Amino acid sequence: MLMTPLATSPFALSGATSDDRVVPLADLFRLLGDPTRLRIVLACVEQKRAVGSIAESLGLSGSLVSHHLRLLRAARIVRAERQGKQVFYVAADRHISGMLAELLEHVAEPQSDATDIN
Repeated sequence: MLMTPLATSPFALSGATSDDRVVPLADLFRLLGDPTRLRIVLACVEQKRAVGSIAESLGLSGSLVSHHLRLLRAARIVRAERQGKQVFYVAADRHISGMLAELLEHVAEPQSDATDIN
């Protein structure tokens, strides 16, 4: 059986389960656990979007979208880019877009009939 060294795992990093790393990660999942916020972030992964464009495409009010974007910006999940008088929102970085792509791929996988418990 081929084993990979634990040192190459991101979980093997010193203090990976300490509160100073786990709490912010839990907060990230809490924010993304809200379906409305998740839909907003996914809209921003596809392309730069203005509040009005996001609101219209998701059937939400502009004020609700702005409220969620404020929380998402504070958590560094999205970032704002000003172009003239217009502000556009986009996924903060490749980590966010990559994580969401991986999670979407995971939920699209067919479930195995095999159980993990023997």
